[in-house]
Amino acid sequence: MHWNDAGILSLILLAMISLLLLLLYRTRLGSLLHEHIADRPRRRLFLASVSFFLTFAIVRGLVFAIQHQIPPFHYIITGGRHIHHLVPGILILLAVGFGWLCEVGTGSDSSSLFASGLMSLLYGVGSALTLDEFALWLNLKDVYFMREGRSSIDAVVLFGSLLAIGGWGAPLFAALAKRMTKQNCSSQPGDAEEQVKRR
Repeated sequence: MHWNDAGILSLILLAMISLLLLLLYRTRLGSLLHEHIADRPRRRLFLASVSFFLTFAIVRGLVFAIQHQIPPFHYIITGGRHIHHLVPGILILLAVGFGWLCEVGTGSDSSSLFASGLMSLLYGVGSALTLDEFALWLNLKDVYFMREGRSSIDAVVLFGSLLAIGGWGAPLFAALAKRMTKQNCSSQPGDAEEQVKRR
């Protein structure tokens, strides 16, 4: 088994999560994020979507390097079996789900902001690793670079869009709904007055 290959992916993802946590808790960018995305559910969705898209880009880059035989990258092989990156993705998702069941990083009063951020980032990483190989679990064969592999891209775009809309689009939709409600309330009295004038 090429442990160095699994280690390379692990180190890259660990470095990405560490950098995002550093930016979130030790820089002005983190303060701005907390000011403009005040509530925890939307902030968690935002962090998950950022780590989701970054992980997807990193994994696609690593697979590209493997396919073009750019050293030191190779597939992870143990006992003659190719270990796909959806395996660590599923394990990460199971760990995050278990953590949330134990109310670690859920945003409740007893949960820390750091744990909330970490669990959100890990959820994005696990989701990206798993959905990048959606076509594999859909077809039960390795179709990553075949026509059927396109369904993985579709799944990533759909789920990534859902995360992004939940994190970034929620205030927009709330503002639009509020504006439409105001317009409906203000247009109704005027309509009644016009109806009285017509009679």
